[in-house]
Amino acid sequence: MQPLQILLLIGGYFGVLLLISYVTGKQSNNDAFFKANRQSPWYIVAFGMIGASLSGVTFISVPGWVEASQFSYMQVVLGYILGYAVIGTVLLPLYYKLNLTSIYTYLEGRFGPKAYKTGASFFLLSRVVGASFRLFLVANVLQSILFDAMGVPFWMTVIITILLIWLYTFKSGIKTIVWTDTLQTLFMLIAVGVAIYYVSTDLGIQSTDLLGYILDSDLSKTFFFDDFKSANYFWKQFISGAFIAIVMTGLDQDMMQKNLTCRSLKDAQKNMFWFTIVLTVVNFIFLGLGLLLTQYAAQNGIDADKDQLFPEIATQGTLGIGIALFFILGLIAAAYSSADSALTSLTTSFSIDILDIEKKYDVDKQVAIRKRIHILFSIVLILVIVAFKYIIKDESVIAKLFVFAGYTYGPLLGLYAYGLFTKWKVYDNFVPVVAILSPILSYIISVNSEAWFGFEFGFFILILNGLLTFLGLILIRRQ
Repeated sequence: MQPLQILLLIGGYFGVLLLISYVTGKQSNNDAFFKANRQSPWYIVAFGMIGASLSGVTFISVPGWVEASQFSYMQVVLGYILGYAVIGTVLLPLYYKLNLTSIYTYLEGRFGPKAYKTGASFFLLSRVVGASFRLFLVANVLQSILFDAMGVPFWMTVIITILLIWLYTFKSGIKTIVWTDTLQTLFMLIAVGVAIYYVSTDLGIQSTDLLGYILDSDLSKTFFFDDFKSANYFWKQFISGAFIAIVMTGLDQDMMQKNLTCRSLKDAQKNMFWFTIVLTVVNFIFLGLGLLLTQYAAQNGIDADKDQLFPEIATQGTLGIGIALFFILGLIAAAYSSADSALTSLTTSFSIDILDIEKKYDVDKQVAIRKRIHILFSIVLILVIVAFKYIIKDESVIAKLFVFAGYTYGPLLGLYAYGLFTKWKVYDNFVPVVAILSPILSYIISVNSEAWFGFEFGFFILILNGLLTFLGLILIRRQ
């Protein structure tokens, strides 16, 4: 594709998003920004959450995992099903019963203000690092295929990207995102479908034989029961998947803010049910695409793997302009469907949880503060993304930072488990100490686990982190 074609595609795409923002932004207020006036159709929320859950990391990375780990990721996805069931039957009823705007408000009533601020702070740290990393990956791809040739520096690419997101979210926040995410999910799935069509056709696979071709391949091996010490052992990945779903969806303001825009608890539960089914199928499709891309690269002597596999094959030109066009469209959609909601949820959590604007200020003042916070977090995301590029040169270190963001969900898991499954109270002033020490201890155990126990934690580190937080809360319990 020519640079002008890519620019026109990006411009047209964001033009549609701005149009949606204009339509949904009428009669905007804080209730619309934070909760979409609790009027979102559940099926729109469910479909839009697919794109937000997958993100640009999934769009680029999951197809690249197949060569090294086959379909083992489906073990984690199957664990998601159990986790989403817990969200629908335990967490959503709690959130709707308490009529929450921020889900971390629960911690204040259960433990006290220090626990409340601690939980919200861990979410803010998690989401800033996670959203920045997702956008970093996508901005890097756009930089290499477009903006480098135009002489545009990386920092300018990032600023333009965040500015565009700010433009279509600043008026109505989650009310707009519920609808833009639906559109972005559609574009992402179309992009994957187009890529499968082009690659399978080139490989000479008939559409009626496609599923059989995937299932018959050695690369589609899904279940691994041989070595319980291995990171891809079934029960380790399945249980980890369940807990990952609980914390990264059910205990995450970003994802739950969408659920809380539904008209009722019943609608929110229907949303989770159908979201679970569709997400499971979509992840299988991504892995299927990865298998086809791996076979195509092997047959055509393409030296690309992991995160480079899909971008290299899609944009090299041998498969035609169609796959390149839809790859870029899908990449943008996958990235921004998670980034826009991250910016909104960061604004919501900081405004409600940290600044207490609903308790301290009148409505007009709340709106003014919320708008300033929205700008603040736009700037924070820009700075963190640029830092990934210019300060941290070693990409393995960046990956470790992204993994480290997962450590911040462990204290949330421990806090909510303790709050829901015990009736004990705690000394609120000591909660931040427990929440900080637990990830540190988890990290020490994780880096030494193979030497000490001959055991590789992998995703299991989240469970260890949550358990240590839970045990720490028991130590500071009071009558």
